[in-house]
Amino acid sequence: MVEEEENTEACGKATEEADEPNKGLCYCFWGPIYWFKMLAVEMHWSFVFGVVSIYGINQGFGGALARIGTEYYMKDDQKVQPSEAQIYTGITSIPWIIKPIWGLLTDVLPILGYRRRPYFILSGLLGVVSMLLISLHRKLHLVFAILALTSGNTAVAVADVTVDACVAQKSICHPSRAADMQSLCALSYSIGGLLGFSISGVFIHLIGPKGVFGLLTLPAALVSLVGFLLAEPQMSNFDYSEVNQKFLDATKAMWTTLKCPDVWRPCLYMYLSFAVSLNINEGLFYWYTDSKEGPSFSKETVGYIFSMGAVGALLGAILYQNVLKDKHLRDMLFWTQLLFGLAGMLDLMLVQRVNLKLGIPDYIFVVIGEAVSQMITRLKWMPLLVLSSKLCPSGIEGTFFALLMSIDNLGVLSSSWGGGLLLHLLNVTRTKFHNLWLAILIRNILRVSPLCLLFLVPKGDPNTFMDDTEDREPDNIELASLINGVDGR
Repeated sequence: MVEEEENTEACGKATEEADEPNKGLCYCFWGPIYWFKMLAVEMHWSFVFGVVSIYGINQGFGGALARIGTEYYMKDDQKVQPSEAQIYTGITSIPWIIKPIWGLLTDVLPILGYRRRPYFILSGLLGVVSMLLISLHRKLHLVFAILALTSGNTAVAVADVTVDACVAQKSICHPSRAADMQSLCALSYSIGGLLGFSISGVFIHLIGPKGVFGLLTLPAALVSLVGFLLAEPQMSNFDYSEVNQKFLDATKAMWTTLKCPDVWRPCLYMYLSFAVSLNINEGLFYWYTDSKEGPSFSKETVGYIFSMGAVGALLGAILYQNVLKDKHLRDMLFWTQLLFGLAGMLDLMLVQRVNLKLGIPDYIFVVIGEAVSQMITRLKWMPLLVLSSKLCPSGIEGTFFALLMSIDNLGVLSSSWGGGLLLHLLNVTRTKFHNLWLAILIRNILRVSPLCLLFLVPKGDPNTFMDDTEDREPDNIELASLINGVDGR
């Protein structure tokens, strides 16, 4: 009892410190420390360590190295066309689309009495093996390279869905801190991505793409460490004969939830807004590094460009946390979607060499475009992440949050394959970029088309229309009480 009272007192003190108003310049330094302290006390330090390790180091830092490494590995080692690279990228992202499967496993199939810890450990081991296969094999066939990259993405996706379940569970127990937890995830990811992109070009130049894949074994090993350290109560006498029934119950609960208009309508918007915004990044990357028609950026320069995109994403997360987190969803999405389409015109100006006519160097212009685009993207999706975390039924948090995120990832896959088809139809290849400007123009027009679908999104702000979660019973896996009044009616 004494220890519990001390924890409660410490929690309240940390919360008060984190919620105090601005105290001048010193608070800019101490504020984040108080904020981290508050989250560590309320949520437990191992949870915060897990979020930072998986979002910040494994997905942010490791994802940055993996992205640049994969770009150069496909271009220089496997020597594929940009349209083909788009298709292969989509294939390797399939583990992110089937995230509900990983979520079901973590929710209904505990291992040795734990629902989260073993999955962190196993996913970390899978990541280590996958990265070692690519880095140590001299001339790996394209098919096996894609399989290894897919296995690596599977490892990251399993760790992601497991930590998502932890975040969703904490969001239900502490609904007033849901936005803070999403901000912690976004800030960790952005800072990790910034560091990763900043050094990725240097590592690509020094040790090559395969050497970078070898380095990625370290973030994967850290995921396993999270599994060993995470504070999680052990389930005793679990009846594994009920697993099949639990799978059926979870599936039924998800279907019951998805049939509600206040759930499927935002899901449909999220999918369509991703799918119609065609991804032609491979075409742009090949143009960036082309010595004849493009600016011929070096490996280090490409890494620095993407690092500025991470800076933009970080600024977007900070701006959302401090200024925009209480704004209405429709207002946020309208302006960010509109600005997202307009920001794409910077790529068109770059390819048409308008920036040189204005006296702006290619590098400066690309950095500005990447930073603005990533900041707007972060601002657009953070409120939807908060909404998604609060829509998760108790007992299947990982599964349902994974289902919502897999809908997004299915939209990303559709965007990637659609962009690859567009590049192929316009005959954009490793050395031909005459129609790249047209592909960019078509993409920009499609980016603003989701504005016609904003009626699918709830009207209220994401921090108030789910307040009744505090009174929800722990064993309630339906969302009837959760979704009442989502539209502010």
